[in-house]
Amino acid sequence: MPSPFTRKFRELLPGQRSELTLINADGTGREVIFVADEIIEAPNWHPDGYLVFNAGGEIWRINADGSGLKRIETGTIRDLNNDHVISPDGRTIYLSNSGDFALYAVGIEGGTPRKVSNDHAGEYKFMHFLHGISPDGKTLSYVGIEGPEGQRRINLFTIPAAGGPDTRLSDVSYPNDGPEYSPDGQWIYFSSERNATQPGHAQCYRMRPDGTGIEQLTHDERVNWFPHPSPDGQLYAYISYPQGTLGHPADKAVRIMLMPPDGSWHKQLDAFNGGQGTINVNSWSPDSQRFAYVTYPITT
Repeated sequence: MPSPFTRKFRELLPGQRSELTLINADGTGREVIFVADEIIEAPNWHPDGYLVFNAGGEIWRINADGSGLKRIETGTIRDLNNDHVISPDGRTIYLSNSGDFALYAVGIEGGTPRKVSNDHAGEYKFMHFLHGISPDGKTLSYVGIEGPEGQRRINLFTIPAAGGPDTRLSDVSYPNDGPEYSPDGQWIYFSSERNATQPGHAQCYRMRPDGTGIEQLTHDERVNWFPHPSPDGQLYAYISYPQGTLGHPADKAVRIMLMPPDGSWHKQLDAFNGGQGTINVNSWSPDSQRFAYVTYPITT
């Protein structure tokens, strides 16, 4: 059967494949529901129970049993990366486009995208990478990258989902990423190198939605990224890289970890070859019982 993914950006290694995987929150019931010979990335779980992921710059949907694969039409916006979120009511998907590094909204059934982000004045391109949406669906949280290559500043911002002024939540020189609202709207969880003693040593944090009250939630030698809340707010899943990793690259011996909202304990859910694309966005099922992610095993 020919591949439905006709556009390719990042290539798999020889003998490698992408496996869209589900697992129960207690670590049981691990199931691979879809296998591809191309890069697929970043599954979201729609409130109606199906999954959304990206491949080749496009957005696709698939049922939780692996059936019903279908592309979501996004018009002329066809360079979409793995940073996307679904509105709480399930009607809209918000997208990050690598072509112009802007944010867009499109109906979940597909259509003509609406640009959400603002144009920023300055000599260097301001790049937007979307990660979260507030529980009321009114505010998006994103990563903004500013400045020239080699001097880039990676900070956290919010913007109204309907469009409007940006609000800066951080203004620091060390990298920050993955801002995502807690289900009660009281916190934004994120990853950062704010207390790193060596380059790349990111840990998980949370702060109030205005950028105050920062608390560190992981404190280990590994490199921890992208804390994602379950819809009931009881668990947070994050991806953990080996010590010494810079950024969140592909093809590392990663672990999916769980913790409670205050980070008082940590538990491994799974371990595999993965990284970039595995859980860049929130991947919890609507009932908080299952979690979706992509692994990239090399079989030959």
